[in-house]
Amino acid sequence: MPADRPSEEQNGEGARKSSPAPANEAKSETPEEREKRRAARRRKRAIKRWARGLGIAVVLLAAAAMLGVALTIRHYESDLPSTAELKSYRPPQVTRVMARDGQVVLGELFVERRTIVDVESLPAHVRHAALAAEDASFYEHQGLDYPGMLRALYKNLRNAKARQGASTITQQVVKNVLLTSARTFDRKMKEVILARRIEQELTKNEILGLYLNHIYFGHGRYGIEEACRYYFGKSIRDASLAQAALLAGIVKGPSIYSPRVSLERAKKRREYVLGQMLAKGFATAEEVEAARAEEVNLAPAQEEMRELAPEVVEEAKRTLRALVGQDADRGGYTITTTIDPTLQSKARGAVRASLDGYLKRHKLVAPLAPGKKEPPAFEGAPKTSGHRVYAGVVTGHDDAAGLLFVRIGSLAGAVDLRGKSRYNPKDLRPSQFAKVGKVLRVSLVDPKEAAAHAADPRQGPETHDEPVPEPTPKEKAQPAGLRLELGPQSSLVAIDVATREIVALVGGYEGVRGGLDRSLSRRQPGSTFKPFVYAYGLHTRRLTPATLLETNPLALSGYQPNNYDESEGKSPARLREALAHSVNVAAVWSIKELGPANVMAFAQELGITSKLGPDLSLALGAYEVTPREMAAAYATFAAGGEYKKPRLIMRITGPNGVDIPLASEPDPARVLSEEEAFLVNSLLRTVVERGTATRAKAIDRWIAGKTGTSNASKDAWFVGYSMDIACAVWTGFDDAAPLGAGETGAVASLPAFVEFMREAHAGKPKRAPTEPAGIEHKLIDPETGLLAYEGQESALDEVFLKDTAPDAGVDAAPDGEADAETGEAEDTLPVIPVPIPTGEEYHPTEL
Repeated sequence: MPADRPSEEQNGEGARKSSPAPANEAKSETPEEREKRRAARRRKRAIKRWARGLGIAVVLLAAAAMLGVALTIRHYESDLPSTAELKSYRPPQVTRVMARDGQVVLGELFVERRTIVDVESLPAHVRHAALAAEDASFYEHQGLDYPGMLRALYKNLRNAKARQGASTITQQVVKNVLLTSARTFDRKMKEVILARRIEQELTKNEILGLYLNHIYFGHGRYGIEEACRYYFGKSIRDASLAQAALLAGIVKGPSIYSPRVSLERAKKRREYVLGQMLAKGFATAEEVEAARAEEVNLAPAQEEMRELAPEVVEEAKRTLRALVGQDADRGGYTITTTIDPTLQSKARGAVRASLDGYLKRHKLVAPLAPGKKEPPAFEGAPKTSGHRVYAGVVTGHDDAAGLLFVRIGSLAGAVDLRGKSRYNPKDLRPSQFAKVGKVLRVSLVDPKEAAAHAADPRQGPETHDEPVPEPTPKEKAQPAGLRLELGPQSSLVAIDVATREIVALVGGYEGVRGGLDRSLSRRQPGSTFKPFVYAYGLHTRRLTPATLLETNPLALSGYQPNNYDESEGKSPARLREALAHSVNVAAVWSIKELGPANVMAFAQELGITSKLGPDLSLALGAYEVTPREMAAAYATFAAGGEYKKPRLIMRITGPNGVDIPLASEPDPARVLSEEEAFLVNSLLRTVVERGTATRAKAIDRWIAGKTGTSNASKDAWFVGYSMDIACAVWTGFDDAAPLGAGETGAVASLPAFVEFMREAHAGKPKRAPTEPAGIEHKLIDPETGLLAYEGQESALDEVFLKDTAPDAGVDAAPDGEADAETGEAEDTLPVIPVPIPTGEEYHPTEL
């Protein structure tokens, strides 16, 4: 081989760059060693080429990933909700209806039971408890907890399913306020994007406020303020560290960690939160130890539907909607009413006691057995609209479920007797309450659903006490819900005479939300309307308290009602006594003389807004009015003759703390002079002293008023007043069924008036009307109504408006004869032609 020829190594691989090996080393290298060295060099070069390719691939993949992320973000950003609305976000809140003192809550209105609080006004330990429970690094991250997300990803992959999340408080706000709770990749991507975005647009406190006011705490309570009120009966601003920690722990799982569900689990969760607060430096060891030692004292659970004044709550709801429209649904309003909570409670108790007395008089308290004079059971298909009462027959019982089965014609229904203490004060089982075959008055709880429960009319009566064959599919359906209508209902309205504010309002026995408010129901007032007739006669100077009135129905033409005592002319004729003893013919004769149209207009001035008719039956209360109208009209008498529209809503404050302007009210109007009102008060006082309302003397103070009973005793009234409160009480069946023999206003309604007014005036000074200057006293002959002769032993003291007392004196001539001194005939009222009522005549039984 020539000396200048390259070696194999040089030919194939190129000259070495390193120093040549020593001659003795080169000589000692074996062929195998040289081959290994060459293979190592080849591997190194291959690795370098692979690394360069991998680097290029990684760069390309990273670029592709970045491009993919950018495109993905742009894709999801295209339909993301705006975060700007969070600045003015208004979640649904509770609207509270308050009593006049601003302290007692009459009721709450809400879609979601929530009350917004300013997070910066909360104690530090409340905020820290929430952070310790949910997101301790909230004030440090920018909306996303990346280490936490990686830990959650690792644990979820290890468990092969999603067991752990890594949502920050910011992400939870996004999920709960802007998005849904759906567990999808799309929702999670949107949540991540929005979390970063709102961190840039809102402050940390704003985000924390959204969280604390929005989250759910169980039992229908949203937001930390409502949760604290529900669990501890106080505002969150007054919560202790232990209470704040317990509340913060509930959020993880309200159905698990609620102390009303499991106090043990709630306390364990509280322990965890307190430990986190200590570990994160949110509380000192001493504070945590004190919180751990604090007992969990829960507030008493509230009855959701039983309220002090549900009728008032419903009216407040209607008023709010009329003022603010659909914004009422968002809530957050405070409605202050005129209701006195103490008087409201007394009013409800008085009404219930009176109605319970009716049940005892008519033996309608269980146990009930079939009677000989029961009405026939209803036949056919019941109507599925409106409030209707039917005579149903008892077909069976289910003592375990507390159900009394009743059939109404073709409809099978059931009454749930649990909690029905009005008719079942001894809490008897259904099988003890009423025997099979007993006919009971019932109504449909939900008439719209009644059609779905119609029974097959071809089948006989059900007897659930006995084994029955396998039911058909139609029988398997749940029976229609029924309620008992055994006894009448009642309404009481009480008005403060000085302010004309409604201080108590009862619309029925039950007192539940959604019930019928009978203070707005129109019913015939009977003889409680008579004072309007006589007041107008005094106002026009055509009648005086001593005027003799016609009492014989035969003296009337066309319309001839009977007197309650049916004495045909022997009833008291002098106006004061005719009103006290409620003589029908006297009232009709008077309105005929005065003009029905005139009396109708006068009643409207007193506040009667219901439709009236200008005919003779008006005097006997043939036209329907509401208890509120009657209470307002009588309050005018008590207030010295000035009418002022009663009010129930004092103030409405919006969610922003600004008052909502209320609808303007008409100015007060003088209907009677003070002297005329004094005379009316005097006349109505006689009704109590020796007329149809003597039971009212039990109140032991100055009381005036009038009883009233409509045809067949379908409506029983007492409307009366002191110098402080005017009160109207109505009693009757919703379907206008007769109350029964002996049930008059004095029996069915006056007791509730007496009970309420006695309680309402307890401890208050006694007051009576002050006699105005324009009143004069005269001695009269009780038989003639004329001035008494000197020394007449039977003479009575009577009050008159100035210059309206009769002229006749000691030489008064007999009836119809000329006066000895003047030669003039005795004054009589001119007869005014009036239309005679047509159609069914109105003949009250007691007025």
